[in-house]
Amino acid sequence: MGACKLAVSTHLLLYLMDQLPDIYPFKRRLEELAANMAEPSFYSNPRKAADITREHQKLQKMVEEYECYLKLEIEELDAKAMAKDASAESAMRELAQAELPEIEVRRLALKQSILLSMIPPEATDSRNTVMEIRAGTGGEEAALFAAELTRCYQRYADDQGWKIQPMSSSPSDRGGFKEIIFLIIGIDVYKQLKFESGVHRVQRIPLTEANGRVHTSTVTVAVLPEAEEVDIHIDPQDLEITVTRASGPGGQGVNTTDSAVQIVHKPTGLIITCADERSQIKNKARAMTVLRSRLLKLKEDEEKARYAAERRNQIGSGDRSERIRTYSFPQNRVTDHRIGLTLYSLPQILEGALQPIITALQKADYEAKFAALTGQVYSPQRDNSGDE
Repeated sequence: MGACKLAVSTHLLLYLMDQLPDIYPFKRRLEELAANMAEPSFYSNPRKAADITREHQKLQKMVEEYECYLKLEIEELDAKAMAKDASAESAMRELAQAELPEIEVRRLALKQSILLSMIPPEATDSRNTVMEIRAGTGGEEAALFAAELTRCYQRYADDQGWKIQPMSSSPSDRGGFKEIIFLIIGIDVYKQLKFESGVHRVQRIPLTEANGRVHTSTVTVAVLPEAEEVDIHIDPQDLEITVTRASGPGGQGVNTTDSAVQIVHKPTGLIITCADERSQIKNKARAMTVLRSRLLKLKEDEEKARYAAERRNQIGSGDRSERIRTYSFPQNRVTDHRIGLTLYSLPQILEGALQPIITALQKADYEAKFAALTGQVYSPQRDNSGDE
């Protein structure tokens, strides 16, 4: 869309600019990017140059749409004035009245496009993702459901054309998982899965329950954007690395070599263990991948807490202490409590049909961001179904 040139009085411009967030910071950023692109060394770093070029194009489009939006505001005011002008010819008044609906539709469409452009993208949305699934309360039943959730996410990943790379696992006695960690590789993985972090609650009758009573168990899911080495600096002096003999399934080679690696990050107390590979080098590399991702998540959480505390109670912070979803087998029901979404298709969801939930969560997140941009209060519908 080409730029819409216009000239308006100062007081009218100030009035109109109140209708959208201030464009000035975006214009200033656009000028900064243009200056960077004019530097002789701009293309010396192709990746950075591509990122700057994309951002410049996005901001240029936003500024042009903003100017067009102001022009439509003026057209709308003029049309309303003409429609009410008793001294004007009736044909002109009717024409002005007839133009108003079309102007309003165009103006609102531009406003939505501008607001969407103003929402800053999260730098980690395009990252590969480390998923950590752990059995919570409920013993063996929780471990079995952890295995079912693992299969659910892996089937969803298969449907998206993503790849799964196992990193670490701790099986339970009955075929579940006390803990499992894996890397998902693909396009926009973190963008799709980041709202899965939290406590997932299951209500069902365990196979071992003789009296037919419904038990409640929990599983925690952590979704971490894969960190690159440039994101997080780790001082080797801060690491305590221990190599031990691997145990458990995996073949004779795994069990008889000193291949298991445990890394302790002393400043944070984080402990990472990886023993799935026969190679000590591979296990160390995978453990470092998990450590970097956890440290990046900690860093992001600290930054968000400084300037986005108001959003913590909107769609949910992703904190693992927060129960986010209930899977009720007796009712064939899945309820996401953060946005009040209930679906009666539990078997299909556990087979990987997560898109309706993911789409609804993304929509709620955008609505929350819209509200923050426009100074409104966002109050998502919350559903407490199953709160016995």
